[in-house]
Amino acid sequence: MSKDKDIIVCVPGQRLCVSDKFNIAGPGTYEQQGYIYSKLAGVIKLIQKENTRTIEVHGITEQSIVPAPGDIVTAMVTIVNQRFCKCSIKCIGDIVLTRPYRGILRKEDVRAIDKDSIQMYKSFRPGDIILARVMPMTEAHTYQLSTAENELGVVIAHSEEGVAMIPINWTQMQCPKTLRKEFRKVAKVVPEHVIAEQ
Repeated sequence: MSKDKDIIVCVPGQRLCVSDKFNIAGPGTYEQQGYIYSKLAGVIKLIQKENTRTIEVHGITEQSIVPAPGDIVTAMVTIVNQRFCKCSIKCIGDIVLTRPYRGILRKEDVRAIDKDSIQMYKSFRPGDIILARVMPMTEAHTYQLSTAENELGVVIAHSEEGVAMIPINWTQMQCPKTLRKEFRKVAKVVPEHVIAEQ
């Protein structure tokens, strides 16, 4: 990475260099455990300033993006058991993926408080669409997710009647057709106009 003129191609998850006061992670990269990694399959670009160098990766295709620690993802719950639920990651931020990634949400990462009292079946059901944050990877090929923040959790869920349910509080959603309530770990969705005004 010494010469700016050379074209250097990298792949998602590739370690690029040490992250320090000189080397800074830019667009298309992420920093983890003291190193800068590539988020994309693409070309490395170095932006030199006086005392720093920003490492950027410009994707060959935008769809070569992979989830990185700290990213907010949209995922569909596929399997729920007492200890965790398995998910299929469909979007990273507002980018829709061409192929899904596997995610796992453990019982201890559902909420920030009262972790011992969490029942997975009262938090998620197969088919639910959730917002979650990607945590540092612990096992290959599976991304560990967390919904511990208020803004994260179930955003779309359907009742047994197949009707989209309406959130009524942090832990329940209601079917507008049958008025039956079901337990969920509901995400506090911030309306877009509120974000724009801040």
